[in-house]
Amino acid sequence: MGNKASTPAAPAGGGECKKSDKVGIKSGKKICCCCPETKQPRDECVVFKGEEHPDCQKLIEAHKMCLRAEGFDVK
Repeated sequence: MGNKASTPAAPAGGGECKKSDKVGIKSGKKICCCCPETKQPRDECVVFKGEEHPDCQKLIEAHKMCLRAEGFDVK
């Protein structure tokens, strides 16, 4: 019976950026931190309506466009 150091689990949504993440050319931000104005509505839509819902598809594409504008290669 000893003291074991435990590492806290990462948040379910992957809320933190990793040091190895790529950085946007224009903003210098990591992909997980770019485009919060399109990321949050996209995430909420997917959770409540599902990824295939037409409204969500529009939000997903808007987020991809934002990420591309930041310099990320998004398919």
